[in-house]
Amino acid sequence: MQPYQGNKRLEWIDAARGFAIFGIFMVNIGAFSAPYFLYGGAEDAWTAKIDQYSLFFIDIFFQASFYTLFSILFGFGIQIQKDSLDKKDISPYGFFGRRLGVLIIFGIIHAFAIWSGDILLTYGTMGFLLLFFLYSGEKVLMGWAIGLLGASTLALTGLQYAARNFIDISYTAEINQAFQSYQSNDFSIILAQNFQDWQLSNGIFSFFLFPFIFLPLFLFGMYLARKRWFHEPLVHKGILKKVWVISLVVFIVFKIGPYTFGNPLWFSLVQDNIGGTASAVFYLTSITLLWEKDRAQKVLGVLKPIGKMALSNYLLQSIISFWLFYGIGFGLYGEIRPVHQIGLVIVIFCLQIIGSMIWLRYFRFGPVEWAWRSITYKKLQPMKR
Repeated sequence: MQPYQGNKRLEWIDAARGFAIFGIFMVNIGAFSAPYFLYGGAEDAWTAKIDQYSLFFIDIFFQASFYTLFSILFGFGIQIQKDSLDKKDISPYGFFGRRLGVLIIFGIIHAFAIWSGDILLTYGTMGFLLLFFLYSGEKVLMGWAIGLLGASTLALTGLQYAARNFIDISYTAEINQAFQSYQSNDFSIILAQNFQDWQLSNGIFSFFLFPFIFLPLFLFGMYLARKRWFHEPLVHKGILKKVWVISLVVFIVFKIGPYTFGNPLWFSLVQDNIGGTASAVFYLTSITLLWEKDRAQKVLGVLKPIGKMALSNYLLQSIISFWLFYGIGFGLYGEIRPVHQIGLVIVIFCLQIIGSMIWLRYFRFGPVEWAWRSITYKKLQPMKR
């Protein structure tokens, strides 16, 4: 099979994908550097006002906003590839079967050898459900997206509200164990703790919940690609501005609004699933609308290389974090305050931008993208420019 030749790259989509990688890292570093993201207790551990403000900043503008953006763009990309395959009369099922299968393999290696917070395994498995919708109509895509996300969010929020007096669980013993394990210089102890954390965040309940979280976002991304609003933003500027306003309002109401009544834990799914999705759409439309302005395009353009090498950069962030925080490396687990985490992410991400720019001067793809592409097409792809 020869690689598909799609239309001219949508550079603002590459920039949005790069921005998503930045936002994902801003959240992930908190989970990588201390046990509080998974087990709770960050507010009690980091009591300085600047750290409290940092946690507030990350929760509102980053938490549940960027994995949603990345998920929407994942579905968007699936639709673009499917359209190209259709033009060549190639069945998409074998193509996507290989592509998703390789992603699952990458995810297994990442999840169990590097970090329990891996997203690739989930994308690969949930992506197979997306294949049932490749030839569905636009209304079906949107109907299922709204139905799955809306119904599950309302139902689970109702259950959480009913159990609101019992869901604030203390994990003191687990937190202490995580500190001991990740600060160890024994690789086997680190991997054992990592597997335990993976089981907690990816248990049976989560396995059944993921289709209600990720599949709707994939479907929504496919829907946006079908509408082609983001293919020709100047033509569809009016509708994009309306989407921008609506998403901003929903973002403010459901992402920031909960803080006006104490940001209760039982409301977190609404904040994440509804508010997070709205903020993702807001970021996507903002980048797209700003792209027509020369100054904004120059600033946002530095995100393109990251977006083109999104998978490689995502995995690189995990490798860097592994060596920074765990005892087998620099052993900074639990030592980096939230305010310093923000600065660290910015520094590392800027270095990734520079590195990606240099890499793409000489090579056509990121290293992981090249392997993914070569296996998908069952042929080694030309790497050098």
